[in-house]
Parts: sequence; C-alpha cells; structure tokens
Amino acid sequence: MYKDTFFEWDEEKEETNISKHGISFLEAREAFSDPKRIILKDIKHSKNEVRMYCIGLIRTKIVMVGFVKRKRRIRIFGAGAWRQAKSLYDKKNKT
Repeated sequence: MYKDTFFEWDEEKEETNISKHGISFLEAREAFSDPKRIILKDIKHSKNEVRMYCIGLIRTKIVMVGFVKRKRRIRIFGAGAWRQAKSLYDKKNKT
C-alpha cells in the first residue's frame, strides 16, 4: 500500500515532536511498514484536507502517526506513543 510512497515533513515540526514525544518522523515512517497497522480518518480535525492516523509498531512500541496523503506523498505532522492507540492496536490484532 505504501511501497512506492514518498514521505515528507517539516524539519522544525520534527524537532518539536522529538522534544515532546521522543520520536523522529524518520522513525515514524516505520509504522507504515507494519503489516498489522491501522489507518484511521481524523474526522475531528480534517478541515481543508483529510487528516489520517497510522497506528503501527516501531521496533518495540506502538505509535500513532498523524499524516495527510497528497497523491503519492505522505506528509507526517506528528507522532507519539499513546495508550489509546496501543489499546486499539492490541484489540484489533488480538495481541
């Protein structure tokens, strides 16, 4: 699904994300490679374009990655490990 997709992000936003959540956007890309990932639409914050979330495994932790899809590009705008995302992932994948 995301094999031929290019990832992009704002470097300043990435630095802020690393400071707040300890996850780089380079790392966050790994969640899209998880065969058990969950993709959700963010209906609460989608205004001008559709915002989405990818919940997937990065090494040993479940993370939620916020992104928008623009043609063959995914623009990451946030990533973090939240209990709610892990709970949803575990429930869907029965882990």
